[in-house]
Amino acid sequence: MTAMSTSTDASASTADRYRAFAEVEARAMSATYEAWAAGVATDAAVLALIDELPPQKRQPNLVFSAARLLGAPSGTYAVFAEWLSAHWSEVRGVALTHATQTNEAARCALHLPVLGGIEGPIALLEVGASAGLCLYPDQYSYRYSGHAYTGTAQLDPVTGPSPVVLDCSLRGDVPAPVPTAMPDVVWRAGIDLHPLDVRSQADVDWLDALVWPEHDDRRARLRAAAEIAARTPPTLVSGDLNERLAALAASAPSDATLVVFHTAVLMYLDEAGRDAFVRQVGALPGHWLSVEGRNVVRGIRVRDDVPNESSDLVLAVDGVQRAWAQPHGRALTWAPNP
Repeated sequence: MTAMSTSTDASASTADRYRAFAEVEARAMSATYEAWAAGVATDAAVLALIDELPPQKRQPNLVFSAARLLGAPSGTYAVFAEWLSAHWSEVRGVALTHATQTNEAARCALHLPVLGGIEGPIALLEVGASAGLCLYPDQYSYRYSGHAYTGTAQLDPVTGPSPVVLDCSLRGDVPAPVPTAMPDVVWRAGIDLHPLDVRSQADVDWLDALVWPEHDDRRARLRAAAEIAARTPPTLVSGDLNERLAALAASAPSDATLVVFHTAVLMYLDEAGRDAFVRQVGALPGHWLSVEGRNVVRGIRVRDDVPNESSDLVLAVDGVQRAWAQPHGRALTWAPNP
């Protein structure tokens, strides 16, 4: 896999972007999106509509989510193409004013084994935070299972079981370091180009539209996690991550361990932007937790000696890969001897 998948590479042709999305990202994840993207890739009329958008706005996820926000039916490609042509003006408007910023709380199941091994209290700073739902790992319940374990490892917040329960399969023969106690999170903040507010119905509706059609479990989890975050909303700042990181990190409590983290964010930066971020985060105190596509972050040795799926992300701590991670938090494969 290259540093940036074709479906997110604005320099690729629109047909190639949609074909790659169908064959790599949507396959086995969403039958609806696989069919839609494959259909778009060979439909000259629809490709012409999408090409009216700036290159960075032609992403399959963005166009499909904009359509679904406006009521596109989750039917066959022929039904979708007819609907899209009739409503293109409205879809175009949403695509131009919105961004792909999926906020999957289940990704906290990927982060927790790392956070559990960091001495607290912890100050969490998320890059590409969206609405900040991944800033509440201590307020969700977890259920980890895998053949390297006896039974299921369960962990609940100190206040008791959460309405948000995150199930994660631990693959492979190396047990992940599932903690026995929640991390002590005392500060939560994030950066996003367009932060979303969990108290805004319109913003939550957009997050809902970003969830793929068949993923009803993710949709229910999103709503429950948004209710938790809305009780004590995180500090979210708007702007470029490389321009805002240092100042926001400096505002974290000095007596807490800073953890800067991000999931599937750096692929949207060009190579110079990614390199600049790595230099910045490496100069900060505390720890850096990255979950990104293979080869997105230069300098991290990718553990292809550990079994993984082609769609897995590289979970690394301070620039060293520790695991392979399913993008939506459903599975984790811990790597031995980092």
